[in-house]
Amino acid sequence: MSGNKAAWRNTSLPPRERAEELVGAMTLEQKIAQLHGAMETIDIYAMSAQAAEAGTDMDQLAAQIRVERHVPAMEELGIPRFRITNGPVGVGMGDGTPSPPATSLPMTIGLAAGFDPALAHSYGDIIGSETATLGQHVLEGPGVCLHRTTIAGRNFEYFSEDPYLTGVMGVAVTKAIQAHDVIAMGKHYVVNDQEYERFRASVEVDEHVLRELYLLPFEMLVKDAGLAAIMSAYNRIRGVYATEYRHTLTDVLRTEWGFEGYIQSDFWSCRSAAPALNAGMDHEMPDAKWLNETNVKAALQDTSLEIETVNRALVRRYTQMFRFGHFERTYEPGEIDAQAHGATARSIGSQIAVLLKNDGGLLPLNLDAGSIVVIGQSAFVDQACLGGGGSSKVLPLYTVPPLDGIRDVLRDLGSSATVSKVTVADDLSNLDEARTAAREAGVVVLMAGLVATEGADQTDANMLHDQNRMLGELLGVNPATVVVLKDSNPVLMPWLDKAPAVLEVWNQGAEDGHVVADLLFGVVNPSGKVPTSYPRSEDDTLYAGRPERYPGTDEGDGYPVIRYSEGLEVGYRWFQAQGIQPLFGFGYGLSYTTFDVSGVTVDAADAGHAPMAVTATVTNTGAVPGAEVVQVYLGVPVPGQPPKRLVGFQKVLVQPGESQQVTIIVDPAATNHPFAVWDYCTRSFQTKPGQYTVHVGTCADDTPHTATLTVR
Repeated sequence: MSGNKAAWRNTSLPPRERAEELVGAMTLEQKIAQLHGAMETIDIYAMSAQAAEAGTDMDQLAAQIRVERHVPAMEELGIPRFRITNGPVGVGMGDGTPSPPATSLPMTIGLAAGFDPALAHSYGDIIGSETATLGQHVLEGPGVCLHRTTIAGRNFEYFSEDPYLTGVMGVAVTKAIQAHDVIAMGKHYVVNDQEYERFRASVEVDEHVLRELYLLPFEMLVKDAGLAAIMSAYNRIRGVYATEYRHTLTDVLRTEWGFEGYIQSDFWSCRSAAPALNAGMDHEMPDAKWLNETNVKAALQDTSLEIETVNRALVRRYTQMFRFGHFERTYEPGEIDAQAHGATARSIGSQIAVLLKNDGGLLPLNLDAGSIVVIGQSAFVDQACLGGGGSSKVLPLYTVPPLDGIRDVLRDLGSSATVSKVTVADDLSNLDEARTAAREAGVVVLMAGLVATEGADQTDANMLHDQNRMLGELLGVNPATVVVLKDSNPVLMPWLDKAPAVLEVWNQGAEDGHVVADLLFGVVNPSGKVPTSYPRSEDDTLYAGRPERYPGTDEGDGYPVIRYSEGLEVGYRWFQAQGIQPLFGFGYGLSYTTFDVSGVTVDAADAGHAPMAVTATVTNTGAVPGAEVVQVYLGVPVPGQPPKRLVGFQKVLVQPGESQQVTIIVDPAATNHPFAVWDYCTRSFQTKPGQYTVHVGTCADDTPHTATLTVR
């Protein structure tokens, strides 16, 4: 350490050197006080039990624990109050009472449907800008766990069933957030793919499956985005809590990937003092249940913990704080530009909707329809569908309900059509009223959906409150009927054959009303693609009849063990490997125009060892502008590999009658290891020799263009 006791204040020094100087000047008590958050210790298990007994939902429970998301300042050392806010679907529960309002964005599953990293960058830019404006230092997001099941409660705040799509979008969000000198925190590390018994369950997963699927998006965040922080998960991994599992926290994350950031526990996921710090966890949130003076000093005394390990944890966090200038920044919260950010949210939202069905070209709707009736249950027709139940919920600056949005857009388009609404009771007691209104209207818009929440998985993939019966009885009453789905997860659709048109818009957030209207009336042409497959029935899922896969079984240790015995067969890989046709497969999505993909060439001079260029020409053969996504998949000739894996994609906007050439580069050296598999002998990713098949098309189940490569 230098002779200058305040050397850490020297902004010309590298961040890590400043961090080391600071920690070297701290007393033991000061160090321990900085290892954890400042919330008064509470028993989350007792809170959860009390909430359940009182009928309190997760949103209400989360509201009780919104405050004190910080580490206290130490003025004598110049350490600022370290302010942390939740994500990843906007600036959620931040440090303050109450948490400040922010732009309520579409859910992350919807963002992934955009298949466009530029959209993801715009999304992250809003989040990063607002986090900085509100004086916060950390945004807990993005979330890059995978959609292993379609019923997981937090799928809405993760991206996709595919690790590459998840990683690409997550990298774009992370870069945009951190461009505002805000720490982005990738979560939940790792295999926190279900909410059921998340505080107790253990995940058993083969190493190659862990590497090729579940770790892959995190690896991309670390290597491609310069991620500053990781949040460790609640669950056990192979019998060890994620906050104590050295293999993932240190061996993989730091030794192999070179991660230089810090690791924070999810709230109350820390389960020990010495074991957690030794494994590589650096910071406990939201309180000092474990990393308190009593525990840390006792561990130092009995040498189960070394002071160098304590120092290491603090240096890692302070390095990132110095990296982003947090010590020099004064706390001066500003005002968010609600209208400008809302306009961006509206633009993003309109580009992520997926047109699932459009028989007879019913959509876009005729502006001369006369009368339009919107029918659905209250959560979907009376208010903007914000989504995101649980800790990531955003307090919106404003919202646009469905009717307001439709009327605004009709007015802007010069239409004289009138709009009315029937709110169907959750028990469907007024279904006759809705049926009459549908019969008498010129156009019927049925709104339905699903709002998932942290803390609980769904029991199945059906929409709640008997909405399937509601749709089944109202469809067919009027031939000009459109179904607008507002979902957090893929849902079952037993009524699909009766629906002329179906538009999945997801939980849109504040601009719900405007976005849906823009899509319904053709102001915007939908261009989203399915990011997670929709099964035809529960029987088609990887966990049907397999409780050991989900929700897990007690194998004698007293807690559920969830076995990922399906291996690499997750999402579209599962459906294709099993020969099962999904209802709507990964990458699927229609448009108000039509496209032709032709002239596909694959240039791979040194296949598997040098970048491969896939070129295609996209022609808009319809009458309106639209965007198509060219998708590249690879068949890897290694036993146990699924038929295809996504290795590249590009979204392109094409005018009517025009063509655009698309070139997608697939680099074997890329962080997602497109050609490689995990090799147990070398403990690394290896590209194996053999015949590889390149599949090119517009969704996983529609890749008519193929080429065979010989990898030597």
